[in-house]
Amino acid sequence: MLTATTYIRPYKVAAGKGAVQTMEERFNYGLNPKKLGALSSYLCDPATAPAEFLLVKSQYQAEMGRAVERGALFFQIRQAFPPGEVTAEEANQIGYETAMRWTKGKYQFFVCTHTDKSHLHNHIYFNSTAFDRSRKFHNFIGSSFALRRLSDRVCVEHDLSVIQNPKQHSKGRYLHYGQWIVEKPPSAKQRVRLAIVEALKKQPADFPAFLRLMEETGFLVKHGRGGVISFLAPGQDKPTRLRASTLGDGFDPEDIRAMIAGERPIPELPQEAPAPARRVNLIIDIQERMAQGKGPAYERWAKVYNLKQMAAALQYLRENDLMDYEALAASTEKAVERFHTLSEELRQTEAELEKTSGLMAATVDYAKTRPVFDGYKAARYSKKYLSEHEAELAAYRAARATMNELLDGAKLPKMADMKKSRQELAGKEKSPLCGIPQGPGGYAAGCGGQSEHRSSARRDRRAGK
Repeated sequence: MLTATTYIRPYKVAAGKGAVQTMEERFNYGLNPKKLGALSSYLCDPATAPAEFLLVKSQYQAEMGRAVERGALFFQIRQAFPPGEVTAEEANQIGYETAMRWTKGKYQFFVCTHTDKSHLHNHIYFNSTAFDRSRKFHNFIGSSFALRRLSDRVCVEHDLSVIQNPKQHSKGRYLHYGQWIVEKPPSAKQRVRLAIVEALKKQPADFPAFLRLMEETGFLVKHGRGGVISFLAPGQDKPTRLRASTLGDGFDPEDIRAMIAGERPIPELPQEAPAPARRVNLIIDIQERMAQGKGPAYERWAKVYNLKQMAAALQYLRENDLMDYEALAASTEKAVERFHTLSEELRQTEAELEKTSGLMAATVDYAKTRPVFDGYKAARYSKKYLSEHEAELAAYRAARATMNELLDGAKLPKMADMKKSRQELAGKEKSPLCGIPQGPGGYAAGCGGQSEHRSSARRDRRAGK
């Protein structure tokens, strides 16, 4: 079973070119009428998108005083589907919804659906500057994973089938970044080898032409120090270096140049182990229930809500490898047992943290009011002095009583030691339950958030910070 594959890439102003020229060159590829099967847009006209994107950026620069040349000019998302899974119109609709939810409706974008390959694929271009000029979009760590999860969710909601192993890619002849075939999942290195062999078969004129062919197939070419060349595949987190020690004999830059010159043959690809047999699982059952629940008697709002809830559950089960009912039951029992164990540990940690914070606060109050008490003693416990400093003396007595109660005869630790202990306990308080998921889209309490922030702020105030 397959679903769409995704890839996101930022584009900066190209060397020696202006912003408009850079956007026009990239956008013209997406708008090529020989490839285009469907087109949609949001807050812009694809034909004039470069000028419209730049207008928003100019307004942003005028209002914020920040140069638009820095950082990404725009972003491109590539979203591809298996052959025969969707029509061009359906693929474009899925791409539009993915883009809308990815940008939260704050950025201009347009979606180009290409039909020139055996598989349909979308090119989604969106402005890096928000339409209301309030912010700029910044790529973040894990954005590829977040985008893939969003795309999977949208595909499930549109009743497309679900991918079992997101790391499965094309087999044999290198097909494009988007075509996935289940029979064999090649590694990142094998994907680079496949692309290199396919590029060499096209007989490039020289090494730069070879690199351009690699870029056309979806790879990002990186030039490192000392002339090191690496390829970053769509959806890949780390680039793969072009060298024999990484890819094997025949895949060194000098070997590639020799092949281009016709001095040596194209290398044979090493074979990888076959993929494990696939099995029928719980996901299929849920998909059938989703299909059964989409009857005409449902109101639209109920259908959309229920479908999204089931899609979230389906995605959660797949990502956590809960492949059948037995695995789900075992995982649930294990999680419940671990939850109770960690809950007790958390209760003890919170008690220790409360004690340490209370002792710190009492120590600070004691230190602040001790001179007032010493003055009271020096005044021979004068009633006049008492009436003038009644609040400070009451705070002193309360702090001393709290310290005596919490210390219970033990020696008062140094403030630096108490701060260190509180910091360690606070970190311990946050960590135990973070690994226990509540379900699709959530985790157990204790993983941060506003409640922890507020409790931490209260402790700081009590400690006199």
